[in-house]
Amino acid sequence: MGGGAYPFNKHVWTPTGGWWSRPANWKSNTAIALTGCAGIVAWVWSVSAEKETRDHQPTHWIPSMLWSKALKDNPSLSKP
Repeated sequence: MGGGAYPFNKHVWTPTGGWWSRPANWKSNTAIALTGCAGIVAWVWSVSAEKETRDHQPTHWIPSMLWSKALKDNPSLSKP
């Protein structure tokens, strides 16, 4: 009893980085990944808002009226 070394391979490759991985630049890597994800979401959101069409005008207020060009121009629909 009393510890010693853990019985593990010295050279291991895993997608997560191996045993007890904690890269020194994990904060900047996370910030870059989150910024990239936010950029992709913003781009998809804007393309979706540009292409949004409705066959029938909504009878009540809906959240997409805040960004949809087709629904913004309709004065008969106003936010309650």
